[in-house]
Amino acid sequence: MRIPPLLKVLVAGVIAVGTAAAHADQLADIKQKGEIVFGVLGTDEPNSFIDPQTRDYIGYEIDLARDVAKKLGVKPVFKQLSVAARIPELQQGHVDVLAASLTHNKERESQIDFGLTHFITGSKVLVVKSSGIHSIPDLAGKRVLTVKGGTQVPNLLRVVPTAQVITFETTQQAFQALQQGKGVAYVNDESSLYDDVHKLGPRASEYEILPQNLNVEPLALGVRKGEPALKTAIDGELRELEASGEANRLYDKWYGKDSKLKFGPRNFRIETDKIDDDKVTG
Repeated sequence: MRIPPLLKVLVAGVIAVGTAAAHADQLADIKQKGEIVFGVLGTDEPNSFIDPQTRDYIGYEIDLARDVAKKLGVKPVFKQLSVAARIPELQQGHVDVLAASLTHNKERESQIDFGLTHFITGSKVLVVKSSGIHSIPDLAGKRVLTVKGGTQVPNLLRVVPTAQVITFETTQQAFQALQQGKGVAYVNDESSLYDDVHKLGPRASEYEILPQNLNVEPLALGVRKGEPALKTAIDGELRELEASGEANRLYDKWYGKDSKLKFGPRNFRIETDKIDDDKVTG
């Protein structure tokens, strides 16, 4: 039987509206099942890592995730992901939200949505002092190690196109490869590099973090496209953490005066999901 064109249009419209309504109800689904699944790295101290004694996930982003879950009245569940798998796992619905040291940039805006920026960092380079590398241009033609699927590779190649980049599944594998002499330099977020050097103990004197930043990286929670209610709920909790002073306390706990990293005072606020195209790359 031939269906009139006008009826086809009406049916298609009803299906589209029904599909959109179902898809845009992730927040309700989370509340109904009573849990929210966060995709985390679990290897990126101090953002998310495993407590060696309790074997629980802890860290700056873990605390933020727990606060979001508490606000929603649900249980937080953490699923460990590789850097490269973060966005695919979110898009495929295997996790509800990414709390995985995720840089908010223009390229990724076409794939997922982002919460408010909750940390600002930058990629830096850790080198072996005996390598003779004293500045980023010195990396031309040299073997540089980093993690697969992050922003580190494009950021480095933008500045040093001839660098020989070797990638690994995790940052810790890349850091270990540097110690094994498989490259002269290792690229990662500034905070992670300082933490890695701290772990070296007396051997830290054999390494140096170059002073130049490759870029500026605003970190944010990742949400699937078309989920405005969930994004609004997440942003609302982050704003409350900022207004109450809890956001600053968490910064001090993991990065600032109360942490082993002892970064300086926090120089940003959790208040926007906009990015500066002139600074953010990769």
